[in-house]
Amino acid sequence: MAVNVSYTSGTTDNLSRHDILTWVNDSLQAQFGKIEELCTGAAQCQLMDMLFPGSLPLKRVKFATNLEHEYIQNFKLLQAAFKKLNVDKVAPVDRLVKGRFQDNFEFIQWFKKFFDVNYDGSEYDAYEMRGGTAMGSGGSKAPVGGGFAAIQRAGH
Repeated sequence: MAVNVSYTSGTTDNLSRHDILTWVNDSLQAQFGKIEELCTGAAQCQLMDMLFPGSLPLKRVKFATNLEHEYIQNFKLLQAAFKKLNVDKVAPVDRLVKGRFQDNFEFIQWFKKFFDVNYDGSEYDAYEMRGGTAMGSGGSKAPVGGGFAAIQRAGH
């Protein structure tokens, strides 16, 4: 079972948009350049699979899509995984899929807290798990730490 967390936008330990994107990009071997790109739900689905392998059918996640109805389907998969694991968070899908910064930023802030209390440190090859599909349109400008994306950018 998952450990539940609460989130308020007034919490002082929230990360900046740059720090959040760096975490998402490093965790998922992705290249998101903006928080708004998280509106597809694909990143959250894969982070959920990283936390709880098999908690959702990763093969059904649409990683490379620009269609709102596919974003909604991704979030439905995420919400079903939440229900299965007794996570008491409801993803505000109708707001998230619109791609506005604030809605997506607040949700990914909550997700980061959720991730931190539930992640057991297991190895996870995100790029391989999603069949080699690229995520994010930030390219070389996407914020990354010292993880896979930085190594990939260096040409190794």
